[in-house]
Amino acid sequence: MSAGRLLLVDDEPDIRAIATLALERVGGWAVTAAASADEAIAAVREDVPDVVLLDVMMPDTDGPATLARLRPLLGDAVPVIFLTAKGESASLLALGAAGVIAKPFDPISLPREVAAITAR
Repeated sequence: MSAGRLLLVDDEPDIRAIATLALERVGGWAVTAAASADEAIAAVREDVPDVVLLDVMMPDTDGPATLARLRPLLGDAVPVIFLTAKGESASLLALGAAGVIAKPFDPISLPREVAAITAR
């Protein structure tokens, strides 16, 4: 049973690997991983996900700028959840994010956190 399609956007290969493993094995998500804004846009053009998990701090295009580029392709119905090591939840929610998950995250609870945010 699948929880749906999730796009994970993070420039750190280890974060992508750990999060993908947890989301697929524990959460039942079908995960597509992207390392950059450009990869994320290409992935969304190929298949619009049910939810996006988006890192805030990336080298070329940060999370908020990536969200601005993705939103026209996603529409308003696809929830975007930011992953961040900084305590900036209010400003990220003001950008239209469905929620914020703090880094470092617990891989086992990550699927539950995503599910709780998308259920709102």
